[in-house]
Amino acid sequence: MDILNAADHRPYPLPSKRWIMRQVWNNVLFLHWPVPPERLRPFIPSALEIDMYERTAWIGIVAFQMKGIYFRGLQSISVVPPFAEMNVRTYVTNNGKPGVFFMTLDVNDWASLNIAKRWYRLPYSPAAITILKSGETFYYKNNRKRSSAEFYGNCTPVPGEYFPEEGTLDHWLTERYCFYTTDNKYNIYCGEIHHLPWPLQKAEITIDRNTLFSQFHLDLSHLQPIANYSKGVESFMWNCKKLQL
Repeated sequence: MDILNAADHRPYPLPSKRWIMRQVWNNVLFLHWPVPPERLRPFIPSALEIDMYERTAWIGIVAFQMKGIYFRGLQSISVVPPFAEMNVRTYVTNNGKPGVFFMTLDVNDWASLNIAKRWYRLPYSPAAITILKSGETFYYKNNRKRSSAEFYGNCTPVPGEYFPEEGTLDHWLTERYCFYTTDNKYNIYCGEIHHLPWPLQKAEITIDRNTLFSQFHLDLSHLQPIANYSKGVESFMWNCKKLQL
């Protein structure tokens, strides 16, 4: 399938055909917790509105294996070997356009840490991350370097793949086609993303330790997250653009 010609599922049109990067995300774990929006507000740029589902904001942990990063013109050669990433994110809007706001991104790949961090102005941190599979279960270990932030847990996907219907919480949490970021100088940027709809499975999750929310003064250990697994998608990305606020 020509992914770039499959855009009917998007909430807004593709920005152009001039994408700059293709990425392949495999074995994606989505974990989401409800949180009062006022608890997130201090950590979100004032120019962005916190997006809510039925008056509730959500914070998520997304972990995945990056199979490859391919620049336009070098579409068959990945510029990096496979690596693992784990991010903390929430959901925002700008002028009604929904997107992701990354609060932290942990990665064990040099190129992402040193190149993409500057290119996309994303808050990457170096970390020792492993995602291992044994039988049908995936095991996650994340130790952010020079920090006490950690995540240890495992997930077992439940058989039965589905595509969430528009209007459902699963659809709202996963079907996002841009992200917003800041350079900490009151400038806001938007990066466009495109992929086919997420094929999801429910997941059974065990969390042994999670301190990724500590810097945001959140303790959600008493709540069981919504857990979804996806075998992954192939995605396309465009240059970030500075928003005129």
